[in-house]
Amino acid sequence: MSLWLDFLGVEIRYVKTRNFGTIRVAEAGAHNERAIIFQHGINGHFEAYAKNLIPLSKHFHVIAFDFVGHGLSSKPDCEYTPMMLAEQLGELMDAMGIAKAHLSGESLGGWVSALFAVRWPERVDRLMLNTAGGLPIVTEKGRQDLKHFIELNKRNIDNVPSYESVQARLHWLMHPDNHHMVNDELINLRLGIYLQPTSRSVLPRLNEILAHHDDYLIPLEKLPQGTLFLWTEDNPIHDMETVKAAHARVEGSLLYVMKGLAAHWPQYEQPEEFNAVATKFFTDGSVA
Repeated sequence: MSLWLDFLGVEIRYVKTRNFGTIRVAEAGAHNERAIIFQHGINGHFEAYAKNLIPLSKHFHVIAFDFVGHGLSSKPDCEYTPMMLAEQLGELMDAMGIAKAHLSGESLGGWVSALFAVRWPERVDRLMLNTAGGLPIVTEKGRQDLKHFIELNKRNIDNVPSYESVQARLHWLMHPDNHHMVNDELINLRLGIYLQPTSRSVLPRLNEILAHHDDYLIPLEKLPQGTLFLWTEDNPIHDMETVKAAHARVEGSLLYVMKGLAAHWPQYEQPEEFNAVATKFFTDGSVA
């Protein structure tokens, strides 16, 4: 199925913020009272949530967006950090008139969501950390996974991105049984974004976020009670030992491990399961 059939019924627009330029936004279910804001991973874009917005818009006002420096949002000439992106999230919420929302982020998006929830808890309803970055790594395997990920990203930074380099990056995101989902449309979409001159100039600075991973760790003890860690057995970064250790440090937190085969993009690889879990969690705070 085409991404644009998945997005049928989604409004795509650009929202002006005070200090971060224009942000590309995908939105559905605006008539619903409760909002969920979805946030993508590093070097990503909001199409990561193509399979979630319309199904979840039956019950929620759902929003996904491109971080600054990513996708088709503005790419200011500045230092990029997870905390800077959390500030951008706050400005986007202000510009859209959203005082408080549920947050769900994968990878970098989960990292940013967590930092936002710690800094501005009054603006967050429920928090889902989906294969999130920013957790203290507790195993040597976890360290090697992070090193491998940095090297994989550099293939699209130190050289001109190619179909093959982008395909390798997307294959890393997904379980081997789901590699058929990495089709020409998805590869060429991301390649087209990476080849833009503004993207080429900012990609090295985005990769610095990973190089300084431990400088911006999530203060786990300050996360809200009821935080949900949504993980996969085959997550290629931040392994199960790491998330279990983090879960143990957050009072009243929940850990849900996907039953369907998925790696780093469970919301895309297993959308029916993900959407069911998200609906339950953002409705009543449980995953049972």
